[in-house]
Amino acid sequence: LSPERRQPPTPEARTTMMAPFPLLLSCCIALTFIPRIHGFSTPSTRRAALQQLQKISFTPFVTLLPPPPNAVAADAESTPISAAWNAVDGLNSLESEKKFVSFDKSAYDAMVNDKSRTPLFEQAIINRLKSAEPDSQVVLDLGTGPGAFFAVTAAKNGAKKVYAIEASKEAAASARDTVKKLGYEEKIIILEGFSTDITLPGGEKADFAIAEIVGSVASEEGAYATILDAHTRLLKNPTDPTSWIPNRIQTYAAPASYLLHNLFLPPAFDWTKLDGEPVRFNCKDEGLQLLSNPIVVEDISFADIGKGVQKKQTTFTVDGSRVEDNIKMFTAELNKGKMADAEKIATTTANSFTGIALWPRLTLDDTVQVNSRQYPSGGHQKSHWQTVLPIMAPEPVTVKGGDQITVSFDFDVPSEVTKPSSYKISGNVVSV
Repeated sequence: LSPERRQPPTPEARTTMMAPFPLLLSCCIALTFIPRIHGFSTPSTRRAALQQLQKISFTPFVTLLPPPPNAVAADAESTPISAAWNAVDGLNSLESEKKFVSFDKSAYDAMVNDKSRTPLFEQAIINRLKSAEPDSQVVLDLGTGPGAFFAVTAAKNGAKKVYAIEASKEAAASARDTVKKLGYEEKIIILEGFSTDITLPGGEKADFAIAEIVGSVASEEGAYATILDAHTRLLKNPTDPTSWIPNRIQTYAAPASYLLHNLFLPPAFDWTKLDGEPVRFNCKDEGLQLLSNPIVVEDISFADIGKGVQKKQTTFTVDGSRVEDNIKMFTAELNKGKMADAEKIATTTANSFTGIALWPRLTLDDTVQVNSRQYPSGGHQKSHWQTVLPIMAPEPVTVKGGDQITVSFDFDVPSEVTKPSSYKISGNVVSV
């Protein structure tokens, strides 16, 4: 599993997390199985996922068996589902008040080394610079990071001046060192702080902005508030899509089945302890499979920034063909760990609903898009972004092809960059 956009757990947290697992696994599961499914064994593990499982109550010596077909003690016709959380829940924060998501060096390295992201941004930056006269464009890099990577890309490829803004004191200092070592200190100006608190020297405005401030739920890193402010003060032509890279960010969603939700059942694990806070997955993780085609649930155009509150209601229909494919995928995963009754557990899992999976998609320009999962199917692929999965029921909800999952999305994305976005998803699983 590749490093993630979020942070790995501290050694203390990792030790606390792993302590009950050998006892449990010796009773029912091969020790190699859980790390493969959810990435618990490597330093690059998602910090958020580990923190979430740390909260789950554990009762030893409980044999974990797949639930029977009607395991959920809820109305067979309609089962309520819900989850709510804030953007910083379970993630590192720039401040002790937990107002803004932050990253460490390993997370930044994962971003730069993401081949589905970085080369496409470089291509879009170069394309934009080539559309104007050489040495004529003033570029703004919002959230430049410790390596000022995209700022350097712009400077190398004909930008007149680059203003690179970074909120983290440590990352800004590293960016200054990087720029100096590369010999671009006259062309690249590092400005420390939130862009909403900064005015460009001499009141200058940029010809275009690079803004890779996109979360695994697209808005969770403050993109909306940042772009809204830049619209009014920092760009020459903010309503022109060519003034932004990316010029549009979206969050896609689809109902999902989650293998560990089916393996770890009450009383051994109490998933309600998560209190809505989502689990975050590597986008390659086959332990999560989608039950229907994805749809867009969050859509932010930087040229036409719109409103911060996005509400959407939709009904997903469980796709029977996906369920059959998911049985094969789950069986293959379970067989890797030499799991007994693999096909039976896979069938139960594939016919269950855990929550609504979320992930980002970026449009950089008219010809270049960045996908964190395969588009449009939502299939697995390598990405430093994550798939976000709120656990929306205490136990998996049994479903079959043709069942309907009716959901309301209520995303409140503030206009203040230090006020975390909040997300709420609620609805019902309806058996038909």
